[in-house]
Parts: sequence; structure tokens; C-alpha cells
Amino acid sequence: MVSESSLAVSVLPEALREREQWVCWREEDRDGKPTKIPVTPGAGGFASSTESDTWSDFETALEYTETEHADGIGFVFTDDDPIVGVDLDDCRDPKTGDVDDAARDIIDRLDSYTEVSPSGTGYHVLIRGELPEGRNRRGNIELYDTARFFTVTGDHVEGTPSRVARRQDALVAIHREYVQDTDTEAKSESGHRGATDEESATSGAVNVDVDLADEELLEKATNASNGEKFERLWSGNTVGYDSQSEADMALCCLLAFWTGGDRTRMDQLFRDSGLLREKWDEVHYADGSTYGEKTIERAITSTSEFYEPDAGDDTADAHDPAADSSPGGDAGDSERSRAYLAEKNRLLTERVDELEATLAEKTERIDTLEEEIGRLTEELASRDRESGDPQEAHTVDAGEGNNESETASVWGRTKRLFGSNSK
Repeated sequence: MVSESSLAVSVLPEALREREQWVCWREEDRDGKPTKIPVTPGAGGFASSTESDTWSDFETALEYTETEHADGIGFVFTDDDPIVGVDLDDCRDPKTGDVDDAARDIIDRLDSYTEVSPSGTGYHVLIRGELPEGRNRRGNIELYDTARFFTVTGDHVEGTPSRVARRQDALVAIHREYVQDTDTEAKSESGHRGATDEESATSGAVNVDVDLADEELLEKATNASNGEKFERLWSGNTVGYDSQSEADMALCCLLAFWTGGDRTRMDQLFRDSGLLREKWDEVHYADGSTYGEKTIERAITSTSEFYEPDAGDDTADAHDPAADSSPGGDAGDSERSRAYLAEKNRLLTERVDELEATLAEKTERIDTLEEEIGRLTEELASRDRESGDPQEAHTVDAGEGNNESETASVWGRTKRLFGSNSK
């Protein structure tokens, strides 16, 4: 059974805990195979991922795991929340903690709250986004967004965010590369840009010789049609990207274009950029590959056009291979670009709505304070009349000619009584 001490409640994102979409689960043998059965917290009957009356709030579910009727808790995905779950099975050695390449790649690119599954042999990644249309499972990778539940362990993977981050672009790219059937699979099997199978599998070389000094290459990249974007990334500016990993990928795609897919030179140039950080040389994959090596490899694979000096095109008005700003992005995917812009517009609209709501609250507060000042002014004037102060009475009876002095007097006393609150 899971208890509060064994399940690190504090690491679970608030975006999950605040929703009343929790169930419990217990393990039973079904046809000789251990299966996690959803249980209604408190009641003990079978829970359903489509019937909300069998769910509860987080605290109730957690408390029920203290009984003998539940082994753990789980979060239910629905159409009413923006949460997407990425289930990675049989990708982790529970004894050594070693992770296979595909799982590490997906975890790095999603860059959101990730935890180890109950068995210790897989991972659950939770993000905010919208699951693309098409199939949602291939091999040991499965994507959920509704009518399913995730077991939750709280065994947070070190180095991943503690929040459920929005990663729509990365989700679309991963869905396309790892799950969805596409025509590009057949193309990748025959090699990249006409390269042999051996070249495609081992080096990703594209056989384009770019004989330019670094200074000349950087000058051409800066003066190209997308030069402003290159210069911004080169200087280390990640504005417009959900994470620095996506910015790293965007710059590498541009470097792949300008170097003709030369891995060594891409690495050397990237090290001179403002985006370089310690993570670049960290080993993140079971085959010993570093984060930087894998990013360069994906950038070359994702780039469909390369600079060719012999073509005599010094303006380099080529399509920006990183136009969609997402890791592993397809340069010609205009649909993703539209989706990205639509999401940006939605976020801006939400921000405008928040500001308008704040303005309305402040306006209402001002109206309330003005009404309070008016009431207090009347009250003070009434007290003056009742006190029989000749001077005050004279001021009150003086009529319209002395209204200005009366107002000034009352306002001064009001400010003294209430200080800054009357402003």
C-alpha cells in the first residue's frame, strides 16, 4: 500500500492535486498477468475512467491507500482538462537506472514533470497540450488524454521540472516521429538526401562541402533572410521558445544548413554561441551519447535543405529548417506553424482577459472607496452641526459661497483619520 511517507506528496504538481480526478488502484492477477484495477476511493468498488462519480479529490484517494483495499493512487484524464500523459514502458533497468535512447530522447524533449512507474521499468511524463489526431500507441510508447488513468508514484525523476509544462510543439513532433505512421519512415529507411544506408545510419552525412571560414559563415548566416533569428539564438536569446532545449535545436538546425551537415563543425560553432551550457557535454543516453551529440544528430536528420556554395546563392534565401522552433521539427510543416501561432494567440488572449479582470477589480475598489469617502464626509458634517461649533455652523450655513472651504476641511480630516487608505 502507498502511504504519505512512501509517496512524496510535496513533489506532485499542484495542477494535478487540485483536480477531483483521482482514483485508487489495486493489483490483481488477470489471466496470469498482474493488472492494476481502478478502485473508487472510500467505497472500494470498481472505478471507471469515464464515470466521474467514481473519482474523488486527491486527499480522499491518498487516505484510502492506508487501507487494505488499495495499493496506490491514479489520475484520470478527461476532455475537460489540458493534461496529456506519455507512458514509456520497458525502457528502464530498475536495478541500474539505465534508460534506453528513445525514452531519454522523449523525456528530454518534453521537459516536464516525469516520474518512475510503479514497476520501476518505465516512466510517466505529464504535460499540458492537445494530443494530435491519429494513432496513440506504438510499441512501448502510449499517449493518453482522455478516458484513461495514470498510476502516480511521486518518484520524481531528478532533473525534470516539478511542474506540468505546456509542450505542444514537442508533443506533436514526438507523436509524429515515434507513434504516427508517416511517409517519412520509408524515406528515412532509404537514407537521408540520397545517402547510402550505411551513411544514414551511422553519420547522417549529406556530402555537401562548405569551404567557408567561421567568420564568413557567421556573416552569411546573419545576413540571410532569417538572419535576425540566427543572430538572436547565437547570442543566447531563447525568447519565443518553451525551453532552452528547443532553442538549442533551432540553432543546430540553422548550423546544419550552413555547414552542410558537418557534425564536427556544428559542435565547434555551437560551443562559441551564447546557448552553450554544461548540459551540452552531459551523457544522457544509454549508448553513451551526450545531449549535444544527440541534438546535432536530430538537427541534421530534420534539415531538408543545405547551403551549397557552388549554387552561387550568397543571399541564402532558403527555407528556415528551424521555422517551427521545436525539436526534431519538420521544416515544411506549415500546419504546425499555424498551430504554434494559434496557441500563442490563445495565451495572449488569456493574458488580456486577466488584465481586464484585474482592471475591473481595481475600478470597483475605487468606486467603493469613493462611496466610503462620501459617507464619511456626510458623517463628519453631521457631527459638526450637532456639536454646535459656531465656526463650523457658520461654515455649514454659509451656503454655496463656502462649499469649497467646507469640502477642503472635511477632506483634510478624512485624510488624517484614514491616512493612505483614503487615497
